[in-house]
Amino acid sequence: MSALDPGLDTALARLAETEHLLVALDFDGTLAPFVDRPEDARALPEARLAVDRLLEVSHTTVAYVSGRAVDSLQLATDAQQGVLLVGSHGAEYRFDGVDAHPPLDAEDSERVTALARAFAGFPDEHPGAKIERKPAGFAVHTRGLDADAVFRAENDARRIIADVAPDATVRDGKNVLEFSVLSATKGDGIDHLRDYTGATAVLYAGDDVTDEDAFAVLGEGDLPLKSGEGPTMAPYRVSGPEEVARVLDRLATLRAATGR
Repeated sequence: MSALDPGLDTALARLAETEHLLVALDFDGTLAPFVDRPEDARALPEARLAVDRLLEVSHTTVAYVSGRAVDSLQLATDAQQGVLLVGSHGAEYRFDGVDAHPPLDAEDSERVTALARAFAGFPDEHPGAKIERKPAGFAVHTRGLDADAVFRAENDARRIIADVAPDATVRDGKNVLEFSVLSATKGDGIDHLRDYTGATAVLYAGDDVTDEDAFAVLGEGDLPLKSGEGPTMAPYRVSGPEEVARVLDRLATLRAATGR
């Protein structure tokens, strides 16, 4: 097994010395390999063990940050006690067992209801596509469909959104199109986590274009880590979930060695 990139290892050693460390992690494509059915996704065992090690170190907080709704994220991750959850791209939080999300006003609630009606027949019209309900919107999952079916489904979804809720925020992900009547990003989630935990430095790892919003709010002393291929502003990159797990295990070792 090859060693971590020396520059990344140096950055991890520096990060491990911070007073209060926040380790914030995307799930799909970062801790868990992609699968055809999102509900079947699970973190790699070595990633989960590394998270367990980090949770044992004092002044260290772990959070899962995802486009998934919080309930879906809780189920998929089987989140360990003490892990904080940010779902729906920063629109939902589950911190220490307490749920919170921005309230919808009457107009936003009506738009969500109208979208639900408009998408009621979507899975029948696009076999294999799945609709996920979220507090302020929906996601259209197209994983497992061929390229032509994905193109038709996403075009149809965009048409419905433009007709029913033209001001909705729309995000392209990997085999998923997400839309919300509220504007929230993973960057908002990181800001909220930092405030809640009092973190003095943050490691954030993610694989998707939506994770760039989280990278964008990180500052000097933080560590942005890109999982997988694709353009990114993150200065550090690993090949996928297996290497993310190695990074987390290395960070746990370095953090524990500080004696915190």
